[in-house]
Amino acid sequence: MTVLSSAKTKTICACVSLSLMTVFSCSSLNAATLDRATQAGFKPHKALYDIKLSSRKSSARVANIKGKMAYEWQPGCDAWTANHHFDMIYEYMETPPVRIKSDFSTYESFDGKDFNYTSQRKQADMVYEEIRGAVLSSSENVAMKAVYSIPEDLVIGLPEGTLFPMAHTLDVLKKIRAGKKFYNATIFDGSDEEGPVDVNSFIGKEMHYITPDALKDVIDQDLVESKSWNIRLAFFPLSKVEPTSDYEMSLTFHENGVISNMDIDYADFSITQTLVALEKLSGSCDSDAVVDKEEPE
Repeated sequence: MTVLSSAKTKTICACVSLSLMTVFSCSSLNAATLDRATQAGFKPHKALYDIKLSSRKSSARVANIKGKMAYEWQPGCDAWTANHHFDMIYEYMETPPVRIKSDFSTYESFDGKDFNYTSQRKQADMVYEEIRGAVLSSSENVAMKAVYSIPEDLVIGLPEGTLFPMAHTLDVLKKIRAGKKFYNATIFDGSDEEGPVDVNSFIGKEMHYITPDALKDVIDQDLVESKSWNIRLAFFPLSKVEPTSDYEMSLTFHENGVISNMDIDYADFSITQTLVALEKLSGSCDSDAVVDKEEPE
């Protein structure tokens, strides 16, 4: 995964798929000028992760969690797009296992003015939860806000300075390269109905990822040989007044945007997300490209 804040495994329980189709003309000059991620060294890629329960407390309702997450990130002509697809099985103590398929996607413009998000969750191929919306850019005397089309009539105000996922990831990389150890920011990613979260980031030591022998044919070595660091993130939803974080994660973040491994800690259980396949993608800026984008109403 590329975007740190979208790496949250809360997304294991939430999903997205973009729907409205809009054709955009390609301006290579604008893309080169505004695509700060590519300038910073990020590489378009798709990855597959294996997800497993790593520990649980005796009070946990869930007995086991397992599944896969497929992820794609790439810059387009005027925006970064990220797509997640989860295929998960949840096993509980006193009920049959439940298989949940989820999709979560975002469209974040290079200039930071447009952000669109959709998610969808299915059980037995039946949609039982869906989220869709867009952030309206702030203007004079008007605060930025997230306007949901699904569910209807849900509008969430965003504090001044709120970042979208890619902007946050780029800021974290800046802190790393500046030798900083701590970073705090408010982020909105549209993955649920709770709104923005405060994220505390602790930048740890530089890491060296070693590809398992069994995966060397399916993990692109060029993508994982870049510098990487251990990063700890703690998430505090602004909709809650709690002294402790909602959940925390530790991950190996590569300076080209790849995330190779991740551990996520919830109140009563933890999971691991392990890279099992990785390959390069080309950029999607093509004059004939079709990009999914949710238009604000």
